[in-house]
Amino acid sequence: MKRVWEGVRRYGKTLHSAGLSFGLVFFVLSMSPSLLPRAWYLQGVATGISVATGYGIGVSVAWMIRKCGVEPTWSDRTKKFGWTVLTVLAVILVPLFLILGSWWQQIVRDLVEAPRVNRANYLLVLLISVAVWLILLEAGRGLRYLTRSIAAVALRFVPKEAAKVASLVVVFALAIFVVNGALYNGLIAFANWSFSGADNDTPDGIDQPLIAERSGSPMSAEAWDSLGKEGRTFMGSGPSAEQIAALTGRDAKQPIRVYAGRESSDSVDGVAGRVVAELERTGGFDRAVLAVVTTTGRGWVNDDVASSFEYVQGGDTAIAAMQYSFLPSPLAFIADRETPMAAGRALFNSVYAKWIELPLDKRPKLVVFGESLGSYGGQAAFAGAQDMATRVDGALWSGTPNFTAQWQEITSGRDSGSREAVPVIDDGQSIRFAAYPEDLELDAPWNDSRVVYWQHASDPIVWWSFDLLLNKPDWLAEPLGRDVDPGMTWIPFVTFWQVTLDMVFSADVPPGHGHNYGAEAADMWAQILHPEDWSQSDTDAIHAALTNNFQPTK
Repeated sequence: MKRVWEGVRRYGKTLHSAGLSFGLVFFVLSMSPSLLPRAWYLQGVATGISVATGYGIGVSVAWMIRKCGVEPTWSDRTKKFGWTVLTVLAVILVPLFLILGSWWQQIVRDLVEAPRVNRANYLLVLLISVAVWLILLEAGRGLRYLTRSIAAVALRFVPKEAAKVASLVVVFALAIFVVNGALYNGLIAFANWSFSGADNDTPDGIDQPLIAERSGSPMSAEAWDSLGKEGRTFMGSGPSAEQIAALTGRDAKQPIRVYAGRESSDSVDGVAGRVVAELERTGGFDRAVLAVVTTTGRGWVNDDVASSFEYVQGGDTAIAAMQYSFLPSPLAFIADRETPMAAGRALFNSVYAKWIELPLDKRPKLVVFGESLGSYGGQAAFAGAQDMATRVDGALWSGTPNFTAQWQEITSGRDSGSREAVPVIDDGQSIRFAAYPEDLELDAPWNDSRVVYWQHASDPIVWWSFDLLLNKPDWLAEPLGRDVDPGMTWIPFVTFWQVTLDMVFSADVPPGHGHNYGAEAADMWAQILHPEDWSQSDTDAIHAALTNNFQPTK
C-alpha cells in the first residue's frame, strides 16, 4: 500500500498546477444541465473530457506566458499555500457540484417526461471522470513523446527548427491516414461486412406478408430474406385497409409498401431500380399519393410516420424505401455521410423519372419524408428549397442533423425575429418548422406544396455541431424550447461535449422529446396532405391507434 501511495505522489508531482486549476473549473461547469438527461456513466465521460480540456487549456496558457518571457518565481511557502487553496476548493466544489448536477438532471428528466432515477449513482461520476481524464492526459503525453522522438531523429539530418516542423507534419499525416485515409476506408468496409451478419435477424412478431401490396411477399420479386432486418420489419408492419376503415369510418384501400435490400444489387442505383419495379408491380403509381422515403443506417423507417401517412390518406398510398448500408445509424452518422446522400438521390430520381412520364391527370401526389440520416440523405435529391417545393407536393423531414446543407441554408435565411429553434421562412408560405403541431399554425396562407421540418428543441441530433466548441449558437441565445432546462447555457468546449453525449441515448426518451418522433406525425401529415372533411378528432384517433400498437399486417 505504501508503494502505491508513493507512486500516486510521484505521479501527482508531474501534474501542472495551472492545468489542475482550469480542470477544476471545467469539472464544475460540466455539471450544468444540457438538452437531455444523462446516465451517470455518460456524465462521467462528459466530465472527464471537460476536465481534460480544461487541463490542456491551463497548461497551454502557462506555456504561452513563459514564451512571452514571464516566468514568475514562487517561494516554497507560496507554492504550498497555492496547493492548499486548490485542494480545499476541490474538496468543497467537487461534492457540491456532484449533488447539484444530480438535482439538475432530475429537473431535465421532468421536462422531457422521463422517470426519475436514484441520485446516489451520481457519486460514481467522479471515478469515471478521473479515469477518462487520466487516459486522455496520457494519450496527449504519448503524442508529445512521439513528436519529440521524431524530431530527435530528424535532428541528425536537418536543423532544429526544421526537425520540429517535420515531426509535426509526420504526426499530422499519420492522423489523417487514420481518420480519413486508406485505413479509415478499410475499417468502414470491414464494419459493413461484419454488421451484414446481424442483418439476418427478424424481430419477434414480424412475419412474411401474404399480400401483393408488400415487397417480400410470395407475389414479390424481392425475396423476404433479402430485405434486411429493418426492411422485413417495415414490410411486416403497418395498418391494413380494414383497420384504417374502422378508425376513420371511411372506405380505405390496402396501403402499398415496397422495399429492396442492399443485397439485391451491387450498387445503390441498382437497388433503387428494383424499388421502382416493385412500385410498378403493385400499382403504386396509380395511388392517390406516392411517398419516397430515405431510410437511416441499415434501412429503418419510422413506422409511426409511415402509418400516420397511410391513415390520413385512407390507405390510398404507396411508400417506396430501400436499404443502402449495413452500418447501424450511430456509426453511419459518424463514419459514412456520402452513402445516405447517394441513396436519397438514387431513389428519388428513379421514382421521379417514372412519375414525370405519367399524364398529368394520372400522376399521384408525390411526397418525401425521412428521419435523421434519412432526412439528411433525402434532401440531397434537391438543389435547394425552391427545387424541392417545385418537384414535390409535400415533405416531412424529422430530426434533421445539423450538418445537412439544405437545412442550414433554409434556417440561416429565416425571417427576421424568428427563432432558430422554430424559424419562420417567407411567412410560412411553403416551408414551416415545428416542434409541436401548433407551431404549424401561422397567420399567412400555406401553399399546396407543403414542406415541414419537424424538430424538437431538446433533440441533440438537430443541434450538435463542431461550432459549439467555440461559438454560442442562436438557439441558446434565444428563448429556449419548453422542454429544455432554462438553466442551460453555452460554455466553450463543455457544451459541445455535453450535446455530443446527449446524442447517445437521444431516442430513449418519451415521444415528443429528444430524437423520438412519434404519434404527432399524424398532425403533421394532416397539415401537409390537408384531406377533405378531416378533423382533429380524426387525428386524435390516429394517436390512439399508434399508441395501442395494432397487430402487424399479414
